[in-house]
Amino acid sequence: MIIEASAPTRVDLAGGTIDIPPLFLFHEGAATVNFAVSLLAKCRIETRDDSKIVLESIDRGVKFETSVESIDDLKDEPQLELLAKLVYFFRPEMGFNMITESEAPAGAGLAGSSTLNIACIGALNKLVGDRYSPDRFIPIAANVECQVIRVPTGYQDYYSAQYGSAACIHFGPAGMYREGLEIDVETLERRVVVLYTGEPRNSGTNNWEITKRHIDGDRELFEIFEGIRDSSLAVRENLLKGDWDCVGEILRASHPHRKRLSPHITTPQMDMLIDKAMANGAIAPKVCGAGGGGCIAFFCEDGRKADVEKALASENGAEVLDWKVAKNGLVVSGS
Repeated sequence: MIIEASAPTRVDLAGGTIDIPPLFLFHEGAATVNFAVSLLAKCRIETRDDSKIVLESIDRGVKFETSVESIDDLKDEPQLELLAKLVYFFRPEMGFNMITESEAPAGAGLAGSSTLNIACIGALNKLVGDRYSPDRFIPIAANVECQVIRVPTGYQDYYSAQYGSAACIHFGPAGMYREGLEIDVETLERRVVVLYTGEPRNSGTNNWEITKRHIDGDRELFEIFEGIRDSSLAVRENLLKGDWDCVGEILRASHPHRKRLSPHITTPQMDMLIDKAMANGAIAPKVCGAGGGGCIAFFCEDGRKADVEKALASENGAEVLDWKVAKNGLVVSGS
């Protein structure tokens, strides 16, 4: 039996960090806005005639094997820890090879780990006979990733991976729900440059420290998150109205506001790249993920995307990524 699964990574436009529980419970109307991109995370499973379990990450160049009889050892396996814990969770009763890879650069800040998580869950769930309905995938992904990183994890990345396209994820006491956004995809693709800085992401924010400070009553942090919430809702509203110039203005105003979370969200190289993009037709930068490296999405003046790409492509180490909005989310096939 061969099972193949893929899921799209994402660009987060607004609302990042507020998707971490319990932070969103302190900000009524909390929401995030993102869109899935065609840089996929992939998982391939092929069953074996013996009891061996072989896990391999092409991106990391790591491969190791265990067996069905030793599956309990995967609970605390440090190699490919996410994959190991997912296999331990699903506990397949047959041998198999599982190979993963990602089309997004390592440490890009495009939710590669969360996306791979969803792809692997889709494949493993198929392997064990569709044990869980798809509505359980996101809670499983968040809980297993929390076991890996040992702190609460945000939720927005799983929604883009599972459902694709552009969306606003709403958070509150009743739970979370995804609102698909019907927007002009062609305009979005025409006005956004996604740049890999060449610096793998070294998280610019320590989300656990931020969470603790917030719970401890840091008033400045509370106000920053109120602003993050407001910006996210404003981006949603103007995307739906098709007011792209207003979207650009909101994103431009949000960048310095978000940097108040940490002075390390951008690196000196990122600041240089932002200045160069802004001088060549970019309206606003949006650091992807938690910052400190990885990718920056630039919202550009209409008709200036090529100018921005040309200016940034000349920088050593930087790579302009080729992408489209991914209209589909998780796809699983098996035979």
